[in-house]
Amino acid sequence: MQVLVYPNPLLRRGSVDVTRFDETLAATARELLAAMYEERGVGLAAPQTGIHLNLLVLNPTGDRAHPEEEKVLVNPKIVRQKGRAFAEEGCLSFPGIYGEVERATEIVVRYADLQGAEHEATYHDFLARIVQHEMDHLRGVLFIDRLSPADKVRIRPRLAELERRFGAA
Repeated sequence: MQVLVYPNPLLRRGSVDVTRFDETLAATARELLAAMYEERGVGLAAPQTGIHLNLLVLNPTGDRAHPEEEKVLVNPKIVRQKGRAFAEEGCLSFPGIYGEVERATEIVVRYADLQGAEHEATYHDFLARIVQHEMDHLRGVLFIDRLSPADKVRIRPRLAELERRFGAA
């Protein structure tokens, strides 16, 4: 499984709800986690690999030696949020690009697990930021869309480089 790099148009496509909770879904989640670790990330959404399902994985440690920290969220929806804070973010689909993004500091998320059971969880600070970032991918929203005008100008040369390297021929 390969992480798509900007400007791949599939990154903007968004995703659809998962309706089949089976071994194929579980295998996809395992592959997403493996790709996330391979790229040294802390989260990965299925659309970043060209799979357009409402599925995301994360591990805030970024370390496969801590599987107890792994989370798999299927069909996640934010039902409440509060607080706002800016922090630097990067993205596996934008190698070498970072910028300040404003996000809620606390979110309540309703989601299904790999068996289809419904859950609700409250996430704070860094964990909340990861979930919000990955949920944006499920809607075709990229972290660069959330950057300030000044940051957009600052990263423009790096985006142009990615467009040259990874753009369609």
